[in-house]
Amino acid sequence: MKKKILIFMLLFFVLTKVNAEKVYEFNSLCQQAYKEITQLKLNNGQALLEKAKKQNPDNLIPLVLESYIDFFVLFFNEDPAEYKIRRPKIEERIILLKDGPASSPFHDFSLSVVYLHKALISIKLGEMWSAGWDIKRAYQHIKENKKTFPTFAPNDLIYGGLQAAIGTIPKGYRWLTNLLGMKGSVTEGIKLVKNFESSNDPWARLMNNESMFMYCYLMFYLENKKDEALQYLKDKKPDLVNNHLIAYAAANLNKNNRQTEIAKHIVLNRNKSPEYLVTGIWDYEMGYAKLHHLETPEAIQYLEKFIANFKGQFYLKDVYQKLSWAYYLQGNTVAAQNSRKYILNKGSLDSDADKLALKEAKSGKWPNMILLKARLLNDGGYNKEALQLFSNKTIDSFSKEEDKLEFTYRLGRVYDDLQQDQEAIKNYVTAIQLGEKSTEYYASRAALQVGNIYERQGNKILAITYYKKCMEMDDHDYKNSLDQKAKSGIARCKGE
Repeated sequence: MKKKILIFMLLFFVLTKVNAEKVYEFNSLCQQAYKEITQLKLNNGQALLEKAKKQNPDNLIPLVLESYIDFFVLFFNEDPAEYKIRRPKIEERIILLKDGPASSPFHDFSLSVVYLHKALISIKLGEMWSAGWDIKRAYQHIKENKKTFPTFAPNDLIYGGLQAAIGTIPKGYRWLTNLLGMKGSVTEGIKLVKNFESSNDPWARLMNNESMFMYCYLMFYLENKKDEALQYLKDKKPDLVNNHLIAYAAANLNKNNRQTEIAKHIVLNRNKSPEYLVTGIWDYEMGYAKLHHLETPEAIQYLEKFIANFKGQFYLKDVYQKLSWAYYLQGNTVAAQNSRKYILNKGSLDSDADKLALKEAKSGKWPNMILLKARLLNDGGYNKEALQLFSNKTIDSFSKEEDKLEFTYRLGRVYDDLQQDQEAIKNYVTAIQLGEKSTEYYASRAALQVGNIYERQGNKILAITYYKKCMEMDDHDYKNSLDQKAKSGIARCKGE
């Protein structure tokens, strides 16, 4: 009798194991959920995933798609309390995915995606060491998947993105890539992403939101093809009203390319239905857009709303700096000083912009009013207004050495954006001469901009010379980010 019971129990466990075998089934319900999630309709996506899990509890694809939800929530909002809730689920998800069938092309691919999500969240929350190891794991899994399943198209999106990003890691962090044994190539990485994005492969069509988002950022920042990136988005004719992920990319990149009016239009005309991810990024974008046109009352309104709702640390010092500038431009020195005080004890120092905001706050100095207005107008693309501020001004109009340096740099940027290359280069070269040994970033950025101009003109030898000059300058603000841009420029000119 005991023997029969034992046999029955063994048979039960074997059958249960067979019946509970995990699968990667990216079925129509999961595909619909993925489309909703990558438009930032996260609740809709989660509801569809719950249905998919009920249909097949052994399907692992819903776990991967839930990783996208966690990623978007934590990456955009950076809420530590939310992270504390979601982190155990992230770790559990990785364990469950590791038990998936290695015979599926989605096995290593899914692990790579989830590790990459985890790494990017860690970066936003200041856990840099953890992020480094997770990037290595993501890299290893996708590299292995490319070897095992070379025709599986989605590999190229993740592998290409990682290749491009790793290829531009600045000197200050190169020890990390050496330690983790990763090598990258900007040219090859972006080529892979581009080929995937333009492919007619069914997976490429499904993942179009994600590939479009990644490709336009790679083109904008790593290839330095800013106008082309925005034209690419325009040609794609995405739904910028109802697709919040691409609407954010379009608004953010237009703002960063000094096309503020377009950015404002996108933000203000998006679908404001509560079914989308609730995030302060829209207030952030509008606050900067308004400040760039010196619309200080509206800028203050948006920036204060962002600060009131934002739970993260990334760029918070920078936001307080911009808020203090808005009050300073109004002549409200009390409010400006109060905003500046928060820079000292709020936010993190993980971004160059935050470091620079802290440096200014500690200095106790306020920017020259004319230079500040010109800077903001230029940042917003209002270059004719900025140039008007400089009418009848020369380097001798400023008494302080740092103001002389900034004046030549700012004038160079305005002429640069007005496509008056000769005047731009002349002022940039003066800025380099004045500030080569300065801790301000103007000379290094001027060298980068001259490199950009020569690269645009097709003079790659001179472009590389100035990119190297940019990287050779040490102990200045924005060192890592400027080095990364210069390194990308050299790689582009050499075709690496």
